[in-house]
Amino acid sequence: MSEEHENSGGESTLTVLLAGGVNLAIAIMKLIAGIITGSGAMLSEAAHSVADTFTEVLLLTALKRSDRPADRVHPFGYGKERYFWSLLAAVSIFASGSMFALYEGVSTLLGHGEAQSTSILSYIVLAVAFLLEGTSWVQAVRQTVRESKAENRSFWTYLRLIDDPTPKTVLFEDSAALVGLLVAFAGIGLHQLTGSEVWDGAASIVIGLLLACVAYLLGRTNRGLLIGRQANPEIVRGVRDHLSAAPEIEAVVDLQTMLMGTDQVLVCTRVDFDDSLTAGDLERACVRLAAELTEAFNDVTEVFIEPVPRSDPELRATVLARYGDIAERWNQQLPETQ
Repeated sequence: MSEEHENSGGESTLTVLLAGGVNLAIAIMKLIAGIITGSGAMLSEAAHSVADTFTEVLLLTALKRSDRPADRVHPFGYGKERYFWSLLAAVSIFASGSMFALYEGVSTLLGHGEAQSTSILSYIVLAVAFLLEGTSWVQAVRQTVRESKAENRSFWTYLRLIDDPTPKTVLFEDSAALVGLLVAFAGIGLHQLTGSEVWDGAASIVIGLLLACVAYLLGRTNRGLLIGRQANPEIVRGVRDHLSAAPEIEAVVDLQTMLMGTDQVLVCTRVDFDDSLTAGDLERACVRLAAELTEAFNDVTEVFIEPVPRSDPELRATVLARYGDIAERWNQQLPETQ
């Protein structure tokens, strides 16, 4: 395992632990304030923090289980466990946070909620929670900014292509938490000013919808990673260029990559070797090229090279069906199918 991966994993663990401790403390404060005041918005925020705390437990499980070494049953390792547990975290945000907030909001609007009272305690709890959530949010932002700069990407591009869902999950849930606190503050304040519980109920519904959006975005990210997303384009281009420059290779016919976990990329390539090579030359070239790729690209952990004739019509059709015009631009030297 690379030093970069170990550093990233350590910082991810710190980010998750900090977020988990903060969310647990905030959940207790919000629950006490919600029970005392009967505020639907405050109870929704308590459910939000409980969901976030459970999310951190799932993320810690993801970090621990995904670092297990490969074995006979799972020869490519357990890297994708991080994506599975992170997907469960997204489901948790929706099931235990969003649904409860929507229920509280609708109940309040229909007049079925608990009797409410306005208390300075609500404002104090919201203010303290905002400061604590802000601390966790800053840590998540710092990690994301640092890692995006290390990969020479913009902040948003890095988030879109990230292969470690844990800091993204913490960042999104903390951002939602800060916005939710402001919404709860507005709902409680307007309820106090107008005497109408509609504002408190509306705040709960907004919090529920906010959590549903976060759960959807995180679920979509982890779904793509679980299915088997391609490595980031820079690695794909680098591997292709490296192989194309090898003296033994006449054409890179096909190149497939897949994320097997955080900082773990599987490379499968079909290449047309020089026909003058002997079987021994071919074997040595494959071993050398695999070693060069794993050394040149830290994320590449497994390389499979298959020698094929570039003129095979079925193989060509398969590649074109997968990549379309991109395959043509990659290998203009491929002969037209007869």
